[in-house]
Amino acid sequence: MDQWIFVPASLIVFVLGASIGSFVNVVVYRLPAGLSILYPPSRCPHCLNRLKAYDNVPVLGWLWLKGRCRYCKNPISPRYPIVEAATGLIFVLVFLIFKFSLLTIGYWLFCSWLLALSIIDIDTMTLPNQLTKSGLVLGILFQMVLGFILNSWSGLVNQMVIAIAAAVFGLWLFDIIARVGTIVFRKDAMGAGDAKLAAMMGAWLGWKYLLLASFIACIAGVFVESSTTVLAQKKSKRNQPFPFGPYLALGSAIALFCGEAILSSYFRFFFPE
Repeated sequence: MDQWIFVPASLIVFVLGASIGSFVNVVVYRLPAGLSILYPPSRCPHCLNRLKAYDNVPVLGWLWLKGRCRYCKNPISPRYPIVEAATGLIFVLVFLIFKFSLLTIGYWLFCSWLLALSIIDIDTMTLPNQLTKSGLVLGILFQMVLGFILNSWSGLVNQMVIAIAAAVFGLWLFDIIARVGTIVFRKDAMGAGDAKLAAMMGAWLGWKYLLLASFIACIAGVFVESSTTVLAQKKSKRNQPFPFGPYLALGSAIALFCGEAILSSYFRFFFPE
């Protein structure tokens, strides 16, 4: 990509991503509360005053207001601009890797769904069906469109079957893991939402990258939670449940961006020619 296109295109993509991140904040706040994500327009959660358009500018709006509501002066969580900036950076990364293509648009959607699910899981220890199911459907549709572009109607059908099979594989895999874990630990080892998220991941990534993402998620989850427990020195927390959705999202992102390189290195190391 030429330098003169690279810089302005990346800036536009960041702004687009930050705007989507603003909507992710709305979804994260309203969906678990059972509120409409479309109405009413953005407002202060404390005084309920509607935000002005210039107050609602992603990232900059929070900075202009110095992190406080214009009307009631109550603090506004810094998570809002952080999520907006993070989404913008994710969009830029996807754009840099997949360039001007349908893959870029599709993976923007996928990453936005993963981010929203991760934050909700951290907040509520739940993965809403509305997001996992809609993400699953979008993943299957995305694969169908790719198949049609590559090989017309036969490609569409082929990709649809592959996506559905990978989704079912993810659902069954995590359901089996949950059942085995329940028997071993004599308590619920995994929530039903994780299996549904795995199905969504399968539809988007395929079964190979699903396995890679799940492996990365397990390693990251064990490492982070163990390290947190040791640092906090709270033995009572060892048996406490923790949100696994963010780790699945992290594994999915790594598989999406680096999956081919990781698998190629793995096969070269263990199965040299």
